[in-house]
Amino acid sequence: MGGFTVPKYRYPAQFAGGERELLGRIEELLLRGGYVLGEEVAAFEERLAAYLGAARTIGVNSGTDALILTLDALGVGPGDEVVTVANSFHATAQAIARRGATPVYVDCREDDFLMDLDRLPDALTERTRALILVHMFGKAADVPRALRLAHDAGVTLVEDCAQAIGARSHGVRVGTASAAGCWSFAPSKNLAAAGDAGAISVQDAGLAERLRLLRHFGQPRQNEHEILGYNSRLDTLQALILLHKLDRLDTWNGRRAELAATYRERLGHLPLRFQRPGEDGEHVYHLFQVRTESETVRDGLLAHLIASGVDAVVRYPVPLPHQPALAGPAAGRHPCPVAEELARQTLCLPIRPDLSAAEIGHVCDAVAGWFGAEAA
Repeated sequence: MGGFTVPKYRYPAQFAGGERELLGRIEELLLRGGYVLGEEVAAFEERLAAYLGAARTIGVNSGTDALILTLDALGVGPGDEVVTVANSFHATAQAIARRGATPVYVDCREDDFLMDLDRLPDALTERTRALILVHMFGKAADVPRALRLAHDAGVTLVEDCAQAIGARSHGVRVGTASAAGCWSFAPSKNLAAAGDAGAISVQDAGLAERLRLLRHFGQPRQNEHEILGYNSRLDTLQALILLHKLDRLDTWNGRRAELAATYRERLGHLPLRFQRPGEDGEHVYHLFQVRTESETVRDGLLAHLIASGVDAVVRYPVPLPHQPALAGPAAGRHPCPVAEELARQTLCLPIRPDLSAAEIGHVCDAVAGWFGAEAA
């Protein structure tokens, strides 16, 4: 954790009070075997589906693979275009490119930092096969409106839910109203494995069956390969860890929302802006974004926070259209000035569920001190 007074992550806190039980179950699994698609994987898939309100979930190796396998199962490939937002993690667009399709970018909004759905229709063409709607930083996007726009254009809606497990859009859990919700359980996430892990939530039984084939070499039975597949299975060990944590997720998300409210209250008098939280339950605060007036101010504040022992970080400093690996004629088809400003002006403050009053006080004092003020 780099010796920070206030680190971004404190992994032991996620196991507090249950370490011995979990370690005992891990030991039993190691001695029993069943490391690949073991009984804990099926149990986690069932529990996750019940939590989300999805018909079924399929565990895979990572959130990136969740996106790639979903696009494959939907038949997306060379010659197709897939529309997404310009200010997401690289994996969102990488999955599109990995399928041989072309990522097309839409700018984001000034208030909630999510895809500007007013601009979406201009990005849809006769080659568009899918729309990947990203719930950035834990904030649910407007799924019903995105569904209507996608339906009217004859394209399939997929949700990148990697940062937003538990969030609701118009009262419905994200990842359950579209063709597929793609989830990441990387160690930084609100529901975190001890390594890479992911899942896909789907309603359609046929799509679910194709995804199960794709994750396991395309084989319904040993040595019988019906389709070209992948090796992308959720490890049984990771499923065991996720099962251990799932019941505490809503409590942790509630605590994140409380911390976010404290940040907004104590820092609201400073020359800063924050991502609009929306209604109760719409934001689970995977990240807490602070927007400054300029890149110079952002970089100065970031350096000051790090020097003060606060593990602040910039997410994401380069918009997807400007990433060299994703360069191409379509990358600049639609200007994305808001995404470019956010890349220059935002940083993230620590927002672990176990953040103490002393820690959040230290962060707020450090932020206010940079501006020559005091925290409220």
